[in-house]
Amino acid sequence: MSIQVLSPEVVDQIAAGEVVERPAHLVKELVENSIDAGATRVHVEFFDGGRIVKVIDNGKGMSPEDLPKALDRFATSKISKSDDLWSLKTFGFRGEALASISSVSKMTLTTRREGDEQAFQLVSLYGKKQPIDRVGGSQGTTVLMENLFENMPARLKFLKSDAAEHTAIKTTLKAMALAHFDVEFRIQENSKLVNFWPACKDRKERAEQILEIKPLFVGEASREYVKAYAVFADPHNVAKTAKNIWLFAQNRWIQDRSLQAAVNEAYRSLLMHGEFPIAAVWVETDPEYIDVNIHPTKSQVKFHDPSLAFRAVAGALRGTLEKAPWIQQSGQLRSQAQFGSAGGAVDYSDPAATYPSAKGLPNFATSENGAKVAQPEMPKENLAFQDSTFKTTQFQKKDFSFPTTSVQQPQMSYQTLAEAAESRQNFEMPAKAEVNSLNTETVAPVSGGYWSSLEVLGQANLTYIVTQHRDKMVFVDQHAAHERVAYEKLMNAWKGGKIDIQDFLFPLAIDMSPEKVEGLLLLAKDIERLGVFIEALGPGTVGVKAAPLFIKESVLGKVLDRMATEVVDQGGSYSLERAVGDICATMACHSVVRAGQALSIDQMKNLLREMDHFPLSSFCPHGRPVSVEYPFYKLEKDFGRIV
Repeated sequence: MSIQVLSPEVVDQIAAGEVVERPAHLVKELVENSIDAGATRVHVEFFDGGRIVKVIDNGKGMSPEDLPKALDRFATSKISKSDDLWSLKTFGFRGEALASISSVSKMTLTTRREGDEQAFQLVSLYGKKQPIDRVGGSQGTTVLMENLFENMPARLKFLKSDAAEHTAIKTTLKAMALAHFDVEFRIQENSKLVNFWPACKDRKERAEQILEIKPLFVGEASREYVKAYAVFADPHNVAKTAKNIWLFAQNRWIQDRSLQAAVNEAYRSLLMHGEFPIAAVWVETDPEYIDVNIHPTKSQVKFHDPSLAFRAVAGALRGTLEKAPWIQQSGQLRSQAQFGSAGGAVDYSDPAATYPSAKGLPNFATSENGAKVAQPEMPKENLAFQDSTFKTTQFQKKDFSFPTTSVQQPQMSYQTLAEAAESRQNFEMPAKAEVNSLNTETVAPVSGGYWSSLEVLGQANLTYIVTQHRDKMVFVDQHAAHERVAYEKLMNAWKGGKIDIQDFLFPLAIDMSPEKVEGLLLLAKDIERLGVFIEALGPGTVGVKAAPLFIKESVLGKVLDRMATEVVDQGGSYSLERAVGDICATMACHSVVRAGQALSIDQMKNLLREMDHFPLSSFCPHGRPVSVEYPFYKLEKDFGRIV
C-alpha cells in the first residue's frame, strides 16, 4: 500500500483524540481561552454527560476576520515564533483546541468586541464552516458545543456515565477557579446552578471558598529559582483519597507524582494510614526553567531541576505545619472537625469530596434548620474543683501490677534506649542502660501555651488525662502525648548531631545503577547532615564511610537505594529522614508511659507543659490524635439543660 497524505478531516479527528480525550478536557481548553481573552466572568453550562457544553465569557472578543481563523489548526494569536514557547504568558498556545473540538461536534461561536455594533456568529458542522452571521450579543465570546463525537461512534462508546463525566467536569472547573481567584465562575449542570464562586482577593480566600474548609493556612518557600506557595488544611481535616491535592505550575493545573509526594512528605507523622492532606500548591519559576509543551492537554510539565520543585513544595507546607497554626496564640484550639461545610452539607457522592476525620469534635452547635449556633458561655466558678481530696482519688478500671508508681520516660539520647530496640529487628542499639522515670519536678511552662493552660481534673481509665478549658472538656491520651514529646526530643537530638557516628574500617559498598549513584552524590552534603557519609567507589557503586550507630548495615543499603530511586524518579527524597523518623517513633512508643499506668496530678501537669514545647503535640508520631474535645454545650444538651 502506497503512502498517502491524510485529509484535513482525518488529521483533525486524530488531533481531537489527543486534545479532547473526554468532555472535561474540552471544558478546560475553552475556559483557558476565556482567561487568555481577559475575562473576569466565566459562565459554564453542561448537559448530557458533557456532550453539550456552553461557555460564556466577558473577554475581549474577536473580529469577524479572525473568527474563521480560530477554527483552523495551528492558528493562534498567542505565539508567533519558537522562542515564544519559552516565555509563555498565556495558557493556550498550540492553536489546536477549537479546531479539534469543531471537527467532532457541532460548534457555534458567537463573539463581540467592545465598540462593535453587533456580534458575529460562526457555525461549524463537524469541521465544515458555515457563513458568518450578524446577531445580537453582549461583549465577549460564547462557545456552544453540541453532539460531541456524533461523527465518531467508536469514541462515543468510550465515554463514561453521565454522572462520571459531570463529576470530571466539575473537578476541572474547581481547578480552574482555584487557579484564577480574581475571576467569577458560575456553573450550571443540566440547567441547575451547582456552583457560584465570586471573585476573591487572594488564593487563600478562593481556596476556602471552593474547598469549603475554614480556616486554611498559608506557607511559602523558595529553593534557588523555584518558589512554592501553598494553601492547606490542618491535619484534623483530611480526605480519603489524594484527589484533594491540587497542583499548579505557572498557574496551570497539572498532574505530577513528584510534587504530590512532596505534599505527602510534608505531612509525615501527622496523618494516619489511609488519610490524605487537603492542599492547593502553586509552583513558580522562570519560564526558561520549565517546559509546558510536553503533552497535548498541557496537564504535565517538566522542570529543569525537579529536586528544587520537590524541596520548595515540601518546605512551604512543612514550615507552616511545624508551627501548628491551628492552635491559636490565646491557647484555644480551633475547630478540629467540620461536619458539613460553610457552603452546606458535604456531597458524599463526589469522589473528590473531603470527609471529616474523627480527630476532634466540632466547636459549634447546629439548630434544626441547619444553622450554626455559637456555644453558650459557661460560668467558670461552677467548673473549678478546689477540694484537695479530688487529687488523691483514682478510679481504677484495669487490673495492672506496677513495680513502682513512677512512670518510665527515656533520656533523650540514643545511648539510653536499648530496651526499645529489642522490639525492632532491623535496628541495633547499644547495650542496656538506665531509663529515667518521669519525675515530678516542675517543667518550665511556655508563655501562652495551650496544653499547660488546661486545668487537670484527674485520670480516666488509667489512660486519659481529663482536663477542662473555658468552654469544653479535653481528654488527652497520655501514651500518645508522651510518645510525641519523646519522639520530638529524639529527632532534635539526631538533627542536632548529638548521636554516635560509626566509622567503617572499609567503606560499605552498595551497588546501584549509575544514575542512582549520580543522584545520591548530588545530595552528599545534605546526607552528611543526617549522619551518613558517602563516596563514589565506581560508576555503579556507592561507598558509605560512616553512619549513625543505631542503623544496621543491611537497612542502610535499602534506605540509600530507596533514596536514590526517589531522587531519580521524583527529583527529591526524604527517605533517610523517614527511616530515622520511623526508628525514633518506635523507640518513643516503647519507652514512654503506657495506657493503664497511674499518673499523679503533678506528673500529668508536667506532661502537658512539655507538650507546649513542641507545636505538633496534637498528634502522636503515627498520626493518631492526642486529644478529643467535649464541648460543655454538648454536656448541657445531653443533660437536657438546653435544647
